[in-house]
Amino acid sequence: MGRPRTNDEAVKERLVECATEMLATRPRESLTVRAVAAAAEASTTAVYSLFGGKDGLVAAVRDRAVAGLFRDLSAVQTSADPLADLYALAVAYRRWGREHRHLYTVLFGGVQSFDPSGDVGASDPIRPLIAAIDRALAASVLVGEATSIALSIWATLHGLVTLELAGALDAVTSEAAFRSAIQATLRGWTTPAVFLSLRQAELAP
Repeated sequence: MGRPRTNDEAVKERLVECATEMLATRPRESLTVRAVAAAAEASTTAVYSLFGGKDGLVAAVRDRAVAGLFRDLSAVQTSADPLADLYALAVAYRRWGREHRHLYTVLFGGVQSFDPSGDVGASDPIRPLIAAIDRALAASVLVGEATSIALSIWATLHGLVTLELAGALDAVTSEAAFRSAIQATLRGWTTPAVFLSLRQAELAP
């Protein structure tokens, strides 16, 4: 007679990892309590006792993705150059997406949504971006409405990272496209004086 299964942290981790993989690679409706329990070599009871059910497990996956992206973006150091800070945040976002492909797909593939009019929570991944944009606006480097700027930067980033993760771009093309697209997006929100100085620097021999 085998030993009874215990619903410990190891079981919890396997369930989250399996649910993450299933949410990222299969239709969301295919994630059932029975399917994820079988993949994790756990009992269906474990899903209910550890997460309260399927919705709680999906929420745990989402929370892990949100926390991971927030942690990496918050670790980006600020400097006296707001544009450099914004570019560094874009680099950190791309790096997190490449290193956590399944979590990225879960976060931006239907489990998470972007509400431009919603409140920014204390651990929302958008917070470091908004803070950097606010610094750039205060320094008269950027001009515009912070949420609109954030949304345009995120849309550019998301498109680039999604194409890269899908294998639509090779490594050289991905690197060049990232650099030029992010710089162009940021430049488009700069004040006229900053825009002129940036263009002059780019066109200088």
